[in-house]
Amino acid sequence: MIKKTIIKETKELFRDGRIKISGIIVLLLLGVSIWISNNKYKRSNEEFISAKIAERSVWENQGEKNPHSAAHYGTYVFKSKHPLSLLDQGVDKYTGTSIFLEAHKRNEAQYSNVADQTGLVRFGELSPDFILLFIIPLLIILSGYNSFTKEKEMGTMVLLRSQGVSFSKIILGKWMSIFFPICIIITSIFAIAGVLLFNIEGYAIFSWTSLGVLLIVYLFYYAVFINIVLFVSQHVKKSGISLVILLGVWIVSCLAAPKAASNFAESKYPYPTRQEFASKIVKAKKEGLDGHDPWNKEAKRLEKEVLLEYGVDSLQQLPFNFDAYRMQKGEEHQAIVYKNHYAALKKQFEKQADTYALISIISPFLPTRFLSMGIARTDYHSHWDFADASENYRIASQKFLNDNFAKNSKFGDWDYLANENTWKDLPKFEYQPLKLITVLKQQKFSMIALLVWGILTATLLFIFKPKN
Repeated sequence: MIKKTIIKETKELFRDGRIKISGIIVLLLLGVSIWISNNKYKRSNEEFISAKIAERSVWENQGEKNPHSAAHYGTYVFKSKHPLSLLDQGVDKYTGTSIFLEAHKRNEAQYSNVADQTGLVRFGELSPDFILLFIIPLLIILSGYNSFTKEKEMGTMVLLRSQGVSFSKIILGKWMSIFFPICIIITSIFAIAGVLLFNIEGYAIFSWTSLGVLLIVYLFYYAVFINIVLFVSQHVKKSGISLVILLGVWIVSCLAAPKAASNFAESKYPYPTRQEFASKIVKAKKEGLDGHDPWNKEAKRLEKEVLLEYGVDSLQQLPFNFDAYRMQKGEEHQAIVYKNHYAALKKQFEKQADTYALISIISPFLPTRFLSMGIARTDYHSHWDFADASENYRIASQKFLNDNFAKNSKFGDWDYLANENTWKDLPKFEYQPLKLITVLKQQKFSMIALLVWGILTATLLFIFKPKN
């Protein structure tokens, strides 16, 4: 009976002109969005490689220069796009793609994609994640809103039940008739995206495992929507009423709930303003060692400690340049200041993220959205990881330069110039995106929330059956 139901429902779906036209439109939109996203990804890949090589060349060809001057001269590091950003751009278009590394200061990412676009970008853009998250559920609603109501309206449901057909088998047959076409379309699109990514030459290592996990997440999301659609169709007598209710569910789940969750999390754990954050850092810096100010209280204390440690009477007698040594200690103090303040900022972000996760139980859209961005490495967790890796590299670079200055010159020798090969000895910045297992640990509550939605809606569909 399940097989016959699947065949019957599938035939009816393909006979329905609305479904055929809608399916073709969605398929075309997905194809076009994949093509556009693929071109953007390849262009971004090429720009990243070109910028990375060019910036390293500029750094290595500075010529003879004082190491501290080179530290202020600085360099850029660039954020590579993860291959799966082809399917879900997440927050990458808002967060910036490069960070300028310089002495005494931690900078934030700059040059986001949105900054280079017109105001029309606020209305959204055609991207695979938009189709996958918003449009496919609409197609599911259109395909299944009258699955049971049409049987009631035509009187065929009573006929089926009178012949002793199991209601569970009818439900399963109708469920599969909606899920299989969606599964085939989405799996095909993901396979095409995988082939495109696998054949792109570049810096990124493509993972079929990550792509497969992302596919499973979306298929589970669609399964939840199918459960909801069939449940409503079961318990409503008219197709028009069923459609209106399901469109209301889509609006609440995909539009209202995300905005409400965002507003609630931000109001409960607000970020400080940029001015407040910057002023706190400036104040904390002044309370410690200033590497450029030899008369600073902490600088004089450091001077006494070093003279005592080496058993000498003057800074000139030290076996290294104390100016460079003091600047390195100043860098270490400032690095701690930045670390502490950014840790507090990150803590606030984590509280917001946890709040989002808790609220995600109100809509299957939210956990799917978080999982999708996480697996694609385009969420804020991934951005924070890149920013922290950049800061660690900046700290290591400053130590490399200050140590060179201290070891190869004497106190007061600000005319010292490091040879041109010095810059080549600084290790290159290499960033490795978060591993899949790390992402899944970060998104464990979202996985639980989506699983709960699956179990809850399946229970409602198969257990709470209509009385007539």
